[in-house]
Amino acid sequence: MKELSWMPYLFWSLIGYLSGSVLSGYLIPKYFNHIDVCKISDDGNPGTANAYKYAGFWTGTAVLLCELLKAFFPVFLAARMIDSARLPFAFVMAAPVAGHAFSAFFKGKGGKAIAASFGVLLALFPNLFPFAALALFYILFSTVIIISPHLFRSIITFLLFTVTVFIKVSVPSIRLGCGLISAITIKKHLKSFNGEALKVRMIWQRKFSG
Repeated sequence: MKELSWMPYLFWSLIGYLSGSVLSGYLIPKYFNHIDVCKISDDGNPGTANAYKYAGFWTGTAVLLCELLKAFFPVFLAARMIDSARLPFAFVMAAPVAGHAFSAFFKGKGGKAIAASFGVLLALFPNLFPFAALALFYILFSTVIIISPHLFRSIITFLLFTVTVFIKVSVPSIRLGCGLISAITIKKHLKSFNGEALKVRMIWQRKFSG
């Protein structure tokens, strides 16, 4: 069996981490709209949702595209230059998400990495099952079984996404990569927990219960 060289995986992990560390959710509103979303938002998150909320549709859309692409390109390129079936590729997948959550350019601070997670999963093309699974759970818990607040919705979504990937995806590197991505995003969400209660309602119910 061919001996595994870790250097290409370390290289692409570093590229992914640095790319993910560029917080467009902070930078674009700051320099184009003169808005510091970290200061004016309730959760202080430099992410896509706050860019839409405080800087408007076009700025939010620009942030969304940048967040997706900064995670997409390092993983997409790496998958075409190194063996994505080898286990160290999991760290290449997790690197852009870790960069967004713990940015090298913002003293280890960062966002919740939801858009970056989707960008990484898109880069697994043509295997889009993990992307579809994450999207499906977000849609399900946003429109049918409505979970509130968003913190719980994201945590439950990423937990079920991880379980689904481990059951349905046979490639160990992809399974581990998705697990690492979920661990990072859940950790970031838990840091913003302020004691709010979990609320769940079905689409046909008018009020939350629980």
